Amino acid sequence: MKRIFIINGHQKYPFSEGRLNATLTEKAKAYFEDKGHEVKVTTMEDDYDTNEEIEKFKWADVVFFQTPLNWMGVSWSFKKYIDEVFSYGMMGELSDGDGRTVTAPKKNYGLGGKLNGQYMMSVTANAPKEAFNDPKETFFEGLSEDELLRPMHLNFKWFGLEPLPTFMAYDVMKNPDIENDFLRFKNHLNTHF
Repeated sequence: MKRIFIINGHQKYPFSEGRLNATLTEKAKAYFEDKGHEVKVTTMEDDYDTNEEIEKFKWADVVFFQTPLNWMGVSWSFKKYIDEVFSYGMMGELSDGDGRTVTAPKKNYGLGGKLNGQYMMSVTANAPKEAFNDPKETFFEGLSEDELLRPMHLNFKWFGLEPLPTFMAYDVMKNPDIENDFLRFKNHLNTHF
């Protein structure tokens, strides 16, 4: 049995109420509970306590982060969460600062993490799958999904978490294929848990 901390990073926008991210969060919660795992959930739309969030990270074997791709990153509410929770936890609870020491001030930057678990990102995007990994596509110029999400990967790595493969639901606003996304999501979880 694992301890799974799920974070729903969506926030409501006039053009996107967050139903898909909420549904994927619920599907992940149900999946993990059906497998006998213990689950805790935080949703960016709700209030949270910084100290309780730090305790959830320390408690978890796996952090599951559900998020929309928002201006090539995460929502501002999750960025606020990073500023509040990650910054507070960085000074001893989740990491030993930035990992450098007095004896080696130029080495090991970002490697002070105290956590020993894993993380998985599940992302909803308006971009079609074809926009990624293709140098002929002018906007991303061949970037992969994970290269675009590199800042989030580095945030989790900062605290010592190891990545599991990212799930991506593509083209969710203009050309949605939600039922297929749900099937792929379940298969993704089955493959990695």
